[in-house]
Amino acid sequence: MAEHNVNLSPSEWHVMEFLWTHGPATGREATQHLEARMGWSRSTTLTLLRRLEGKGAVASDTALGLKTFRPLVAREDAILQETEDFLGRVYQGSLSLMVSSLTKKQALPQEEIDALYALLQELEGKQHDGMDH
Repeated sequence: MAEHNVNLSPSEWHVMEFLWTHGPATGREATQHLEARMGWSRSTTLTLLRRLEGKGAVASDTALGLKTFRPLVAREDAILQETEDFLGRVYQGSLSLMVSSLTKKQALPQEEIDALYALLQELEGKQHDGMDH
């Protein structure tokens, strides 16, 4: 999948999650799933699919009269874009300010602290490796 910078609305996230999970899907499959999960009408889902196609997040293909939709944006790329936008908008781009803010209201479980510590050690190791060359 190509990397795209696409901002997704909360409703568009639901459609994309369906496509990321179920792969190429017909409009009927998408509308049935999102009607059951979200209570949306057929027209709502089809409108969102068209909007996502217009943004370049989704492509449609027609074969044998059957139109299918597939994601053009990888889930990981969309998550990274959303995270960067959120950090920039709310925390002036500071990850440490965000973590500090989150931990003031609730304690982190030990396994999350361990995971963050391991990630920081890995990042520190990469920085030191880059300096050696």
